[in-house]
Amino acid sequence: MEKSFLESDVDKLNSNKGILSLFNSKPFSTTKALRYVKYQKDLNKLQLELIRMHTWVINNNKRVIVIFEGRDGAGKGGAIRRITERLNPRHYYDVALPKPSIEEQGQWYFQRYLSEFPKAGEIVFFDRSWYNRAVVEPVNGFCSEHQYQIFMNQVNDFERMIAESDIQIVKIYMSISKTEQASRFEDIKNSPLKQWKMSKVDEHAQDLWDKYTFYKNEMFAKTSSQIAPWKVIRANRKTEARVNAIKHILDVIPYDKNIEV
Repeated sequence: MEKSFLESDVDKLNSNKGILSLFNSKPFSTTKALRYVKYQKDLNKLQLELIRMHTWVINNNKRVIVIFEGRDGAGKGGAIRRITERLNPRHYYDVALPKPSIEEQGQWYFQRYLSEFPKAGEIVFFDRSWYNRAVVEPVNGFCSEHQYQIFMNQVNDFERMIAESDIQIVKIYMSISKTEQASRFEDIKNSPLKQWKMSKVDEHAQDLWDKYTFYKNEMFAKTSSQIAPWKVIRANRKTEARVNAIKHILDVIPYDKNIEV
């Protein structure tokens, strides 16, 4: 049963966003519609603050790397889209690299990521990063145990060199439950507009859940350094996860909050 509503709640539901949210909620739910209206309001405020932060990055020739990791279907791409949709497109870009080419497989593992690093006044968002080798690759047999160990021995030093070069690293892990991942996979499979998102790796993610968990915990234990700590965002509810990811980025980047935009 729906709860009783305050007059302010009724006003929200009578707004354009409220009416649209009501018709889009399945099953029909005024509670969900109100929650979505609040999310949109919060998101707009945070996006304005992101513009302020980005302006500071541009004006001061700062360089920032934001890494999003998480299980398949955790909402990494959706979070990045909400973060970047109001930013100046000339001063940021997002990176989602495909599997390495034959030539890249013969290079130092980190080499292909270096070419994607930000120039002065830029932010780069990685939708998965070099941490593929910490979790996805060993779980699916895409690297050897020796290659995995080399990566784990080098990654903290690699990130220390990045930080010492005055590039700030923000590392976010989007965390979802096994049940939620299964639900999202089912939604993707049943949607003609989303089916392209489902890869062969995704198809085995549920069966390999515990193996992913083991390597994820190893990654946290060994690579959450003082220079570049991990921030875990609970992501079963996409809207809350997006808001919390933005808040974290704004918290850790030391921008001038009084800058005019």
